Amino acid sequence: MSRDARWKALLELLVERGRLDVEEAAAELEVSAATIRRDFDRLAEQQMLVRTRGGAVVHGVSYELPLRYKTARRASEKQRIARAVADLVAPGEAVGLTGGTTTTEVARALAVRGDLASGSPALTVVTNALNIANELAVRPQFKIVVTGGVARAQSYELIGPLADGVLGQITLDVAVLGVVALDVVDGAAAHDEAEAGINRLLCERAERVVVAADSSKLGRRAFARICGIELVDTLVTDTAADAETVRRFEEAGVRVVAV
Repeated sequence: MSRDARWKALLELLVERGRLDVEEAAAELEVSAATIRRDFDRLAEQQMLVRTRGGAVVHGVSYELPLRYKTARRASEKQRIARAVADLVAPGEAVGLTGGTTTTEVARALAVRGDLASGSPALTVVTNALNIANELAVRPQFKIVVTGGVARAQSYELIGPLADGVLGQITLDVAVLGVVALDVVDGAAAHDEAEAGINRLLCERAERVVVAADSSKLGRRAFARICGIELVDTLVTDTAADAETVRRFEEAGVRVVAV
C-alpha cells in the first residue's frame, strides 16, 4: 500500500471512529506499528489529526479531513507556490481568491506577511470559499467580502447565480485562480461547471489574473472551462514543470514563475 493510500485509509478510519490506537491501525492496514507512528506524526504536522499517547484523534470536525488530506498532497510545492503568489500582491489591493487547496495556502501566506499586519484595509479579499473567509476573518486589517451562493461540500465554495449580484458590483486588482487543469489551447479549467462559472466572473472583474498550479496540473484538460489562456497574466508553478510546457505558456504571453 502506498503512503497516500495508507493516509487516506487512516483518515477514513478516524472519521468513522473518532479515535485510533497505533496497534489497532497497524492491524487494520497490515503494516508495522512503527509505520503507523510515522504516519500519525506526519499527519499531525499537517494538522489533519491530533496525536495522543499511543494513537490519534480527529482534528476538529470530521468534514475538514478530506480538504486537509488533499492539502497534504504536494504540500511543499503548494506552500512554495503560495508564498510566491502572495509576493505578487501589493498592500491595499483588492484580491479575488477562488477555492481550493493551493489558494487556501495563498490566503495563509498573505495572512503572515509583515507588511500586511496593519492598514485600513491592508488588503481587501473577495472569495467564494468559506474556509478561506473563515481563516482570514479574524484578521481585522483585512476586509473580507464573501460572495453569495450555495455551498459546495467538496470544496467549501459558494456557487450558483446568487454570487453574480456581488461580483457584478466590484472590481479587483488581481484574481488568484486555483485550477485542476491549465493548457495552452484549452485554458484554465475545473471539474465542476458551476465552480468554473464563479471563477470566470472573478477573472472578468480583475485587472490581472494569476494562476497558482503545481506542475501536475499543467498541460491537462478538464470538463469545465474557466477562461482562455489569453486572460492569464502569470502562472506560478513548481520547478518540476516540464520545460517544453513552460516554453509554450511563455510563447502564449504568460509570465511563468517556477519555485
